[in-house]
Amino acid sequence: MDPYILLKVTWWVLLGVLLIGLAVMVGMDMGVGAALRYLGRTDGERRAVINMIAPHWDGNQVWFILGGGAVFAAWPTIYATAFSGLYVVMLVLLWSMIVRPLGFEYRSKLPSDRWRGAWDWMLFVSGAVPMIVFGAAMGNMLQGVPFHFTWNMISYYTGSFISLFNPFAVLCGVMSLALALYQGGTMVMNRGTGVIRERACRLVTVAGLTALAVFTICGIWVSMMHGYEITAGGDPAGPALPLNKTVETASGAWLSNYMAHPALWLVPAAVYLAVLGGIASARAGLSHLAWWLGALAWAATLVTLGAAMFPFLMPSSSEPSHSLTVWDASSSLGTLGWMLAFTVVFIPIIAIYTSWAFWVMRGKVTPESIAHDEHAY
Repeated sequence: MDPYILLKVTWWVLLGVLLIGLAVMVGMDMGVGAALRYLGRTDGERRAVINMIAPHWDGNQVWFILGGGAVFAAWPTIYATAFSGLYVVMLVLLWSMIVRPLGFEYRSKLPSDRWRGAWDWMLFVSGAVPMIVFGAAMGNMLQGVPFHFTWNMISYYTGSFISLFNPFAVLCGVMSLALALYQGGTMVMNRGTGVIRERACRLVTVAGLTALAVFTICGIWVSMMHGYEITAGGDPAGPALPLNKTVETASGAWLSNYMAHPALWLVPAAVYLAVLGGIASARAGLSHLAWWLGALAWAATLVTLGAAMFPFLMPSSSEPSHSLTVWDASSSLGTLGWMLAFTVVFIPIIAIYTSWAFWVMRGKVTPESIAHDEHAY
């Protein structure tokens, strides 16, 4: 295989790995924040829930930074097009994540119930909004984003902020939030006790079943949706020139890869098996197994999306032939090669220190233990 093609495909896989890491690790923290007012009914219970993720939430943000950095370096055309066209969405995401650390740091500074209640709502918003935006972004990628290029590769976004939150995108956002709530629930089960653990188990059940229901609806919707397919041009070994191809839309085109490679159907099937197995594990008290099955469900969901869209990364609904793909939106051969060398070194380091942090900070967190800990949030 041509080295340039191999590197492009490798970085497509690595982008998927980073998105999975972001969804699992950041989604877990966001799910806990979004469910905080349900999991904890008293101030002591809510402090206990917050301190279950307190040692990890900021470290998990590394996956968010890695994902953005990977898109910037490996897929610069996508970075420039998405960040300029979806600027308002990026600001909503940024501001919702800015209030998150403020909520952790300032919530317990004053004993006022009104003060702490306000920050609890802030943690809810900063947990729910990013996950809804994440899912909505995936939904919009399937439908296509309204942008086009001029002859000299200046991109123009022709949509609106409101149009990005169309019914299908919102449905994908709901699924993203449901999986985050599932993952957050298993985390609380791992570290919680008593009534908090019982509520987390119920949350895992409801969120998991909701995710499967929405996944099924989205799957049926996608099967009837107009997908994208390259009909001419699109040289896999070619340079980053997205204007040198012809793309057409056709109903059910997103299922073409599944029809050509039937083994791919095992991936969406894994979503159902993982979530149902996770719910059964949680109800049996095997919360750690439920957590890992939730991570598998996230991975299978994103691989299902990637397998359907390949080689498309950011289709254009207004000018399909300007769609960005794995073949024509990547960096140069040298850039991808050097990045891969650094990635091979640093991704294992991140995985090792993350695992070490979870091992060191393991154990149960109770309202009683938090009440006498001056270092707790």
